Order: sequence, then C-alpha cells, then structure tokens
Amino acid sequence: MGLRATTMNIIKDTQFNFPNQTNFYKGKVRDVYSFENLLVMVASDRISAFDVVLPRAIPYKGQVLNQIAAHFLTATKEIVPNWLVAVPDPNVSVGLKCETYPVEMVVRGYLAGHAWRTYKAGGRLLCGVTLPEGLKENDKLPQPIITPTTKAHEGHDEDISREEILKQGLVSEAEYVELEKYTLALFASGTEMAAQQGLILVDTKYEFGKVNGQITLIDEIHTPDSSRYFYAEGYAERQAAGEPQKQLSKEFVREWLIANGFQGKDGQQVPEMSDEWVTQISERYIELFEKVTGMTFVKDESDDVLARVENNVTNFLNQQ
Repeated sequence: MGLRATTMNIIKDTQFNFPNQTNFYKGKVRDVYSFENLLVMVASDRISAFDVVLPRAIPYKGQVLNQIAAHFLTATKEIVPNWLVAVPDPNVSVGLKCETYPVEMVVRGYLAGHAWRTYKAGGRLLCGVTLPEGLKENDKLPQPIITPTTKAHEGHDEDISREEILKQGLVSEAEYVELEKYTLALFASGTEMAAQQGLILVDTKYEFGKVNGQITLIDEIHTPDSSRYFYAEGYAERQAAGEPQKQLSKEFVREWLIANGFQGKDGQQVPEMSDEWVTQISERYIELFEKVTGMTFVKDESDDVLARVENNVTNFLNQQ
C-alpha cells in the first residue's frame, strides 16, 4: 500500500450537500445525511477506540465496514426487519429513517474485552447479570448474556441493566422482551455463519429503531467495529495452555493504545500512528472482511473517492 493509498483513497471527512437533504450528523465513524424518509450513511475511514476518534484514517476501512454490514443485514432480514434499502457505493448504505431506541444491545458468548476487564477487577455483576466464579479470560460463558449500554452521542456509552432500562422507562417491557428475543436470534445466526468460516463470534452489539411501529434492526452488524471474533482452530488448545486467543477484531488497536499509555482518559495523549501501523491496521481489516464473509475484497481504486461517493449517491437519489 503506497503513499497514494494513504492520501488519495481515504475518506476522513465528508461535507456533501445533496438535493433535499434535511440534516447532517457526524458520528465517530459514519457521516449521516438525512432526508424525509431515508438516511444516507457514508462509512468513513476514521477509526475510533475508547470512544475517541484516532488522528489517522485507515485506507479501505470504511469500504470493509460497509460491505460486511450489508452482507449480514441481507443474510438476517428474515429474522428481523432491517433499515437497509440500497448500497449505491462501496462506502455508502441507504436505509429507512427510524426512531431509535436509546440503548444498544450488547451480547456476549465469551468472557472477553470489557467483560473480562470487569471480571478481572473482581466484578461478578455485569449489567445485572451474575457471572460465575472460576472463569478465565476468553472462556465460553454457560449461555450468551445480554449486557446493554446506554447510547451516548458524546463521550462513553454506559453499562445499564435490564431492570434500570425498564425503571427509567427507556424502553417499554413488552418492546424490551422483543429486543432481547431478536438480539439472541441474531447472535445465534451470527455464531452459525461465523462457524462456517472457521470463526467464533465472541461478542457483538445490535442497535434497533422503529419504523411505523415496527421494531427494525439499524446501523451495522457483525463488523470488526461492533464485534469480536476468534479463530475456532486452536481455540481449545490456547485456552488450555493459558495463551491469548487469535482474534479478528479491532481489539488489537485497543491493546496497542493501552501499551502506549492511552485508554481515552482525561489528559492522555493519543500515541503517534506510523505509516507502517496504519497499513497494518488496513490489512487486518481486509483480512477480516475476507475471513468473515468468505469473499475476496476488491479495493476500489478511484482517483477521487469523494467525487465517486457524491456521484453515486446523487444518482441514487435522483432515481427515487
């Protein structure tokens, strides 16, 4: 990946002005353009960790995220209706505008990441769920657990229990029961699809909204930004030997940041990201795409990626 790929072929920010556009929202990774009934989500090449957007963009990361999400949204639409209408560009998804729920449904099949950090520090209660004694990092849990978080527009998402969600009236009990049912069904489907590719779906998160009163899956699913995967081959041997698991996720980025003294806390500086490190992250994302979907990743090598996105979205909107 030469200099051209790290300068010309990245989407760090977008500032489009489409016909009939009603609003614009810049998320950590996605730029969201609103229309009367539709949302146009541009998956940028920004990367975030610990709820902080890192200074360097990662070539092809947005394309990877967008295309993995579209793959899994299409594969799971029989389980729960979802927001996706079209993918007019490698970096763009167009979908239905939804009234979103203020919680994210995090589901965990293994003790990893945030759950392990809590457990290692002595915590046995996570979002109202009691974890059994005697577990090691990356052990399989007795059954998948749901550990929701509040959805923060700024700063950190916060753990919250089912009881607290209902007590605060964030979601009605009847709807929350439906969200739990869909969450576990999606996780079971993702687990099965991962197994077909020689992977273990460790944990992930789902976001939901409503369209005309119907619960609808929104945003992305089963991507490296929202999910953690282990390689199935050698998992049991590594656990038995107390070795780290071989994983496909952006946890390696978090680990690099932690090793370099950054966890998103006040006063901490984001470490310098070298060209080599940026290239390595890009290659890991592409590897993840191919491993998770079973498809070959085709890099879009447009000379002007922003012009390509603008043209493809404009053409799509003109056909509506």
